[in-house]
Parts: sequence; C-alpha cells; structure tokens
Amino acid sequence: MMKKTVLRGITWEHSRAITPLFACAQRFNELHPDVEIIWTKRTLQEFADFPVESLVENYDLLIIDHPWAGTAAATQCVLPLNKYLPEKLLKNLQENSVGRSHQSYEYAGNQWALAIDAAAPVASYRADLFLKFNRKLPTNWEGLIDLAREGKVAMAGIEVDLVLHFFMFCIAEGEYPFLSDDELVSLVKGREALKSMYRLWSLCDKEIFDLNPIRVAEKMTTSDKYWYCPFAFCYSNYSRDGFAEKQLVYCDLISYKQFGPLISTLGGAGLAISAFSQNRKTCLSFAEWVMSPIIQKTLYAEHGGQPGHRTAWTSEKLNGYINNFFLNALPTIDRAYVRPRYHGFLHFQDNAGRIIREYLMNGGDEKMVIEKLNILYFESLLIRNSVP
Repeated sequence: MMKKTVLRGITWEHSRAITPLFACAQRFNELHPDVEIIWTKRTLQEFADFPVESLVENYDLLIIDHPWAGTAAATQCVLPLNKYLPEKLLKNLQENSVGRSHQSYEYAGNQWALAIDAAAPVASYRADLFLKFNRKLPTNWEGLIDLAREGKVAMAGIEVDLVLHFFMFCIAEGEYPFLSDDELVSLVKGREALKSMYRLWSLCDKEIFDLNPIRVAEKMTTSDKYWYCPFAFCYSNYSRDGFAEKQLVYCDLISYKQFGPLISTLGGAGLAISAFSQNRKTCLSFAEWVMSPIIQKTLYAEHGGQPGHRTAWTSEKLNGYINNFFLNALPTIDRAYVRPRYHGFLHFQDNAGRIIREYLMNGGDEKMVIEKLNILYFESLLIRNSVP
C-alpha cells in the first residue's frame, strides 16, 4: 500500500480563501496520489491578530498577512523561500506582482511568503440601485458625505480596519505614517485625518462598528439598505454570478479634497512554509505548482480565488464572468500603501484600532488620540529594537 504524505495548512474562513485552496489541494492529490493536503480555516479576525509563530509547529502550509514578515525574519519559524525555490519562479512572481503584493513578503533580504492572494480596500456599489433611482456614483469627498447623510453608505468599523483607514487618511492629508522614530505622524496631519474620519463615520449607522469587510459585503448584497462602500478590502466573489443574492460592482476610490484618488492600504495573503515541517520538499513542490501562472489564472481564480499573479487580473476571460472586478480593482491595488513589517509593528496594529474606534464612536480630543497612538508606536519600536 502506498504511504501517503499528509500536509496540513491553515487559512481564513471565506470562499475567497478556502475554496480555491480546496480545489488546488484536490487537483494536486490527483497529480500526486501519495500527497494529501488538509486545509483548516480560522476567522478573519484570527487571521489578522493571532500570532503565526504559534501555528508553525502544527501546520506545514500557512496563509499569512504580510506585516508579519518582520516577525518571520526575527523568529525564523518559516522558510526563507528565496533559498529553496527556483530563481526563475521568484523573478516571474516579482515581475507579475499585483501592486507590491510580492514585495510585501520580502524582509531583511529574504522572501518569507509568496503572494497567493492580492487585495486592498476598494470602493464597491450596488449598480442596480443607482440605476433604478437614476443616481450618480460619488466621485469626490463631498459627494460621499452627501450620500452618507442619506444613510446609504457603509464601511468596516472593526478595529484593525480603522487602523488601516487612518493610514489612508494621513496619506491623503499629505504625510505617510511611520517615517520617523520620533512620531507616528505629525500632530497637524494626524488631527486632520481623524477629523475627516469622524465626519464620515459619524454619519453612518452605528452597526458598522461591528462589521468587517466581509460582513459589509454581505449586508450590501442581501438587502437594499446600503448602496455604496467607499473603501473595504475587496472580494471578487461578490461580483460573481450566483455567489450572492445581489451583485457588487467594484471601482476606484474617490478623490479627496485636492489630493486626488485615495491611496488605501495593501492587504492580500501570502503562502508560507513552516520551518518545522517534516515534509519541506513536498510543501515546496506544492508552492511552486500553485503559484505558477497557469494555475493562478485558471484553477485558483476560477474557484473563487483572488490571485497574486497579474496575468489573472488582466485576463479577458476571467474579467468576463466577474463583472470586470479584476480590471476595476487593479488601479487601486497598484498604488496601495505597504504597511511597516518590522518585528513589533503588529503590537501597534493590534492595539491602535481600539483607540481610533472609541474616538470615532464617541468623539473626543484628536491630540489625545495621537498621543495614545504614539505611545503604542514607541512600544512597538522597543520590540523592534530588542531583536539581536
């Protein structure tokens, strides 16, 4: 009897994440009958918050978030893939990256994961409702505010998303965060970013503070309450026939004051391999196969995935049956901001959202909010500086 090699993988619990991995695992097993890949799913919140270093002893394959790359470098608990995979493959992935997705998993000279999935906050809307009531999409900040006053706007209001949107508004005010060890962002720019966020979020239903991007999309596709989402991590599934009761159309972000189109924060997901795996060779074989251009733009994309390979995003065939989702979202992702990845950044990201959320829900002193965020930032730098 043939002895089977069993690989265990973990991802997050949405069709965008789990379904293409199931499909690819099944096909890989058909091609390699001696290999079985079992995928487990965790919540989206756990994907953002739960430390990957606590998973590597139990899983061979891990779908991770790129801000964790600095911790990967510090702990060495996943493989530096540039030392194990063909240079030709890595060059192809870099040249065909969606935005800076591939580069976001590179840290301290090593590639800690491969961008199997690409995303960023993108605008989405119910085209049927705008058409039915003969309304135009908002294209600028004031148009968005007017639509929000009518109760037709929803955004994610959970903590981690608010942190990323804060970065977006800081950039729109003319200053990238994290440029100095002395402050997260200047008080002047940080205050203006918070004021703009408060102006928008205060006009929306309080329920949005309990919604992540998936739940926003579900709300928009199962009722007619919300017509427009100005920025939330994009999910091509909601543009696919049969996935949801109503379809969403995705588009670029609005222009903000004199800034031009907003620059949102890069998301997506990477495929990493545990340094503790007893089946490294097989893991590497699967990684090379699933990240190949042909699998990315066929098997992976066709089963609900949102590939990290650019050829999928520019495919006329794929765009034809997902309402041009890939082409519509691509400009936003191409210019998306890449978060810091140093070891310690996640301490900031995991805790800053609570401070921002409290301010957006109840108002308050922006200066005090910035001071609290700075304290978290300085704590995160202490963690960074503690690495030998």
